[in-house]
Amino acid sequence: MFRETDIMRAKTIASKAAQLAFIPAVLLGTAAQAHEVRNIGDGRISSEPEVGSLFSCQQQFSETAPGAGDPGDWVDGKKLTPDLKPIVDGKVTWDDHRITIRTSGDERIISSNNLPKHKTGTFPIDPDDDAYQYDRNPNEIEPQKIKLVLPKTPEIAKEPSCVPMGMIGFSIKGGAIYNALDARGRDAAAYEMLDKWGGHPQADGQYHYHDMAKGHPDGRDETGHGKLVGYALDGFGIYAEHESKNKIMKNKKLDECHGHVGEVLWDGKVKEMYHYHLTWQYPYSIGCFRGTPVEID
Repeated sequence: MFRETDIMRAKTIASKAAQLAFIPAVLLGTAAQAHEVRNIGDGRISSEPEVGSLFSCQQQFSETAPGAGDPGDWVDGKKLTPDLKPIVDGKVTWDDHRITIRTSGDERIISSNNLPKHKTGTFPIDPDDDAYQYDRNPNEIEPQKIKLVLPKTPEIAKEPSCVPMGMIGFSIKGGAIYNALDARGRDAAAYEMLDKWGGHPQADGQYHYHDMAKGHPDGRDETGHGKLVGYALDGFGIYAEHESKNKIMKNKKLDECHGHVGEVLWDGKVKEMYHYHLTWQYPYSIGCFRGTPVEID
């Protein structure tokens, strides 16, 4: 007959053995198999403002437009596994980057050569790069002449307006912010090959981002709110994902333009106003313009 103490001792030994058996599995990468999976935004192009969709000025797209080809195993139906996606190689430093942001009267003036403060990948994509088999981006990163004259104190328009292809905002790091689409109307962040900092150049050499890229300012400011990332073409600020120390913004907490009214650090002062948030959920930055966007060349 087993005594109760023997039974308890046996259970303890079995429990410790199970724990020891589990540890090597974690260390050898079992945890890495639990990849983050996101929903792809394909098909979520709307003809009017809609939460979780992109109110795009362009509604028709061609499947034969230039851009990335068929994706690899990081795309499975409507799901995206970002850490399985290749990243464009290279660590190119742009010592001649330039950006100034100043206010004059009721205007905010952004001047830049569109070369980012952070490093970039090597473009055109090298044929030896793993990313090349999916996206043969032949474009070089070229300086641009950027001058945006935005309202210093933007106002909400009577009606939201659609976002164009190309630039919809500009990062304080010196790169252009584009909407969530590629030239074929797909979720650009899912299909196009981007560098470690989340950017790449288009045909004219303009380096730009499509989502909450690593090249953007990250984290929280001294108020606990997400840091200012850049400015939309309507003048409103675009901020990182935190609304407060313990609150990360998601689509269900944002309006159809991917923004809301709340307190932000604006020109050195805390102010309650409308602003956009970057998120890891499509459409990532701006779903429509809540203010009146300025025209750009």
